[in-house]
Amino acid sequence: MANNTRARRKVRISRALGIALTPKAEKYMERRPYGPGQHGRARKKQDSDYAVRLREKQRLRAQYGIREAQMTRVFEEARRTAGLTGENLVELLEMRLDALVLRAGFARTISQARQLVVHRHILVDGARVDRPSFRVTPGQLVHVHERSEKMGPFQIAAAGAHRDVLPAVPGYLDVKLESLQATLVRRPKRSEVPVTCEENLVVEYYAR
Repeated sequence: MANNTRARRKVRISRALGIALTPKAEKYMERRPYGPGQHGRARKKQDSDYAVRLREKQRLRAQYGIREAQMTRVFEEARRTAGLTGENLVELLEMRLDALVLRAGFARTISQARQLVVHRHILVDGARVDRPSFRVTPGQLVHVHERSEKMGPFQIAAAGAHRDVLPAVPGYLDVKLESLQATLVRRPKRSEVPVTCEENLVVEYYAR
């Protein structure tokens, strides 16, 4: 029952934000490509500039499944880093451990990726890491604990079962899926990161 409730909530949030956050939400949105609620089909009045920026920030947050406080901290780091703040923001978020577990194909959704990390199934360079927000650095190896490899979810992942719902493995990851190993070979570039976001609007939201 709890899983069904969470799934319905993800579908509702996906429809509100106009972006599929899970494979199930994607299928649902193909059937109902409009917002939730009785007024979902009605023509909406034009959003204010603030509403547009807020929704874009919420969309980025939702794709990584993070809290506002976490988002704010990463934004401040991105702002202090040389380069374009919006691109820095996405690139730093992408180096989170849970995000890379998802990109590697070890999990089907960002929520499942976070759960695998929290339950201590994931190692970085041989050491258990149970913080989804852990920042992986180039050259580090992300892999599944040897005792966890035999578990059903990982056997399914190793067989490539999630590839039908996930984007292609990005160039900044070297993945050996059958061995449940992935190496971050370099820092991601914004153009390679498979998230839907106009990051300049997110920067404008925080700069208001």
